[in-house]
Amino acid sequence: GLRIAHLIESDGPGGAERMLANVATRLQAAGAWNLAILPADGEGWLTRELVGTGVAIEYFRLDRPVSGKLARWLVATLRRHQITVAHSHEFTMAVYGSWAARRARMGHVITMHGSRYYAHRLRRRLALRLAVASSAWLVAVSQTLASHLSRDLWIRHSRIRTIPNGVALAAVERSSLRDELGLRPGHRLMLAVGNLYPVKGHGYLLDAFGILARRFPQLHLAIAGRGELESALRARAEELGVGCRFHLLGLRSDIANILAAADLFVQPSVSEGLPLALLEAMMVRRPIVASAVGEIPIALADGAAGLLVKPADPPALAAAVARLLTNVHEAEQLAEAAGRRAAAEYALPTMVERYAALYALV
Repeated sequence: GLRIAHLIESDGPGGAERMLANVATRLQAAGAWNLAILPADGEGWLTRELVGTGVAIEYFRLDRPVSGKLARWLVATLRRHQITVAHSHEFTMAVYGSWAARRARMGHVITMHGSRYYAHRLRRRLALRLAVASSAWLVAVSQTLASHLSRDLWIRHSRIRTIPNGVALAAVERSSLRDELGLRPGHRLMLAVGNLYPVKGHGYLLDAFGILARRFPQLHLAIAGRGELESALRARAEELGVGCRFHLLGLRSDIANILAAADLFVQPSVSEGLPLALLEAMMVRRPIVASAVGEIPIALADGAAGLLVKPADPPALAAAVARLLTNVHEAEQLAEAAGRRAAAEYALPTMVERYAALYALV
């Protein structure tokens, strides 16, 4: 039977890690045998997600940027578990995994999730190009990323498969978040989900909130995520006079619960691939305002399933939010369109089926 190893260099609660957990656990439940190869010195989030699912786990240590010891350990581990297909995620494991799979004489698949870390140095681009050359397939999670990979690595577009991320999220009828935040009837809540890094654009969202605050005195902003900008965002909220209406929720696992509390969802990123949080908001039919970056315009059907705005533009972001807050009918129509599109294109079972079909071709 099919025995799949999933290799990843990080194990925090990011999109690549969540996608790995979803694919491995779904395929395990369907009868395939799955092994996750994770960093020994990571956060442990992915381990906690996989415990009790039947997915086996092995841990590696990367002692230096170029480690012969790790390469040899990977070959031995893949052979010991009699793996038939190795699936590596992102740059580092793509390079190590392709070499190990070739030495162990098995098929290899690479998925790139959006980070173009590899593109900034010629040496990395060459290393990834060699990894792709010795692999059966290179997968990109978006059409935009596929185009970047083709150009960056000097490879034909036909060598790249595009498999969008998939999500499975059941709508929650009543959220506990509004009580948690002390919101009263009549209060409106806009929500963003994403780690607090500059690329996610939360500073621009907060500035947009400052523009909206006087016109919409019942409006609150909540952001679920963690990261380096937490203190700066709190300080900026105080400067804008909205500190009492600005809520940092930290890392949350109850995404369906917090989405159910939101009157609208905002994705203010300045750079992006295909964010899972956006797909989850679509799946549970939230009105959406999002930056027109990466694969987001395609996901939102060029504005037919959510409003698109120029990135890093607080006035434009504020205007789009105000439009949905004041036009309930349009907001409902966009939310319904988003839900239909998510169910048709971005459902988790569809993503898993596409990967299973790809493994069968290796």
